Amino acid sequence: MIKVGEKLPAGTLREFIEVATEGCSVGPNEVDVAAATAGKTIALFALPGAFTPTCSAQHVPGYRDHAEQLKAAGVDEIWCVSVNDAFVMGAWARDQKTEGKVRMLGDGDASFARAVDLTLDLNGRGMGLRSQRYSMLVKDGVVTHLNVEAPGKFEVSDAATLLAQAKG
Repeated sequence: MIKVGEKLPAGTLREFIEVATEGCSVGPNEVDVAAATAGKTIALFALPGAFTPTCSAQHVPGYRDHAEQLKAAGVDEIWCVSVNDAFVMGAWARDQKTEGKVRMLGDGDASFARAVDLTLDLNGRGMGLRSQRYSMLVKDGVVTHLNVEAPGKFEVSDAATLLAQAKG
């Protein structure tokens, strides 16, 4: 498992963009993890899946609702990472109303989850290999805080915990 003080692994996540902007075409856009974290403070949280109960009712809304407080505490961007494709993450972003607050990034093949060694095997539940539920504060690509949930729990990866760490 990745540890505090370690650099995030190189890799690519994907984000669905609905409106073309300079440098971002409509549709799935690749996000190079190293380039996107360089010189920034990122509040990154990961979860097992889009549209799942705890993720939709508590995890994403907490970060969406605390976005301004996190930014006031020095966070440049908030990332939600899940083992889903960019299209699903885009639909979930619309449903959760995260535009301008939380970047919803797809880790479609679980390569990021594997690289940080935070996978969750949900094959027995018909969901395949997923990400564990966790949060981390990342400064210039280096993990400064890491909060990994015990299986089936939602106690330490919430927005309030990461906000307190960002302020600390």
